[in-house]
Amino acid sequence: MMVTMLCPVRDCRESLARHDRRLACSRGHSFDVARRGYVNLLQPQDRRSPHPGDSPAAVTARARLRDQGTEREFVERIAALVPAAPADAVLDVGCGDGAHVAAVAARSGCEGHGLDISVAAIEAAARRHPALHWVVGNADRFIPYADRSFATVLSITARLNAAEFRRVLRDGGTLVVVVPAPDDLIELRAAVLAEGVVRPRTARVIEACTPLFTVTREEQLRGRAVLDADAVADVLASTYRAFRWSERARAETVGPLDVTLARDVVVFRPR
Repeated sequence: MMVTMLCPVRDCRESLARHDRRLACSRGHSFDVARRGYVNLLQPQDRRSPHPGDSPAAVTARARLRDQGTEREFVERIAALVPAAPADAVLDVGCGDGAHVAAVAARSGCEGHGLDISVAAIEAAARRHPALHWVVGNADRFIPYADRSFATVLSITARLNAAEFRRVLRDGGTLVVVVPAPDDLIELRAAVLAEGVVRPRTARVIEACTPLFTVTREEQLRGRAVLDADAVADVLASTYRAFRWSERARAETVGPLDVTLARDVVVFRPR
């Protein structure tokens, strides 16, 4: 592995070394490597709930959508925007089941790493892409890698921590942030959630990142998909997990539904 991982224990941050089926630092903190090869570095104080992040149901719903090809074109088009080479290490923060960083690694031969707070998501990523490197952790608090570890950092429809992104990104590296475009799934939101309104997000992304980064490129990716009732339910389960019972009932009556798929991509370089 090209990069050095750091101990997540508060006030430690020593380097972690591999010893058989565990990682340990010089202060004696130790973390078991799971059977599927990932490591859980999430600390008790970094949990907002007993099972943070995507639930197993949400991860399964997203996997069904992926297997149906709903997002396949976006995954490939986003991967094509990532400037990675075989000698690079790339980190996907909030990686979910790992589809995006796996696509980047497949295109470029780079070393791929994924970090997510959800054990279910990382389990799925490690099962589907065992050659890559997977970690459970809370990136809002700390990204458990040494400074300047990565040539590229990805944040794809995930939360932002610009300061930590900058810390682990090499000078001259690339940050790629992807968010839903204003009209993404607007037809579904109108039919089920009664909120057929646009939701601009790019300005907030740029505002959050520009103290430490400069924008080098903006692009919007667009497509369409026809969702049957099962796919509508899976989109809602994986995207709007807190929707109400009345909305669940409406979702059962919707489909097939022709929907807009749209992503805004912002590429940054470090200042």
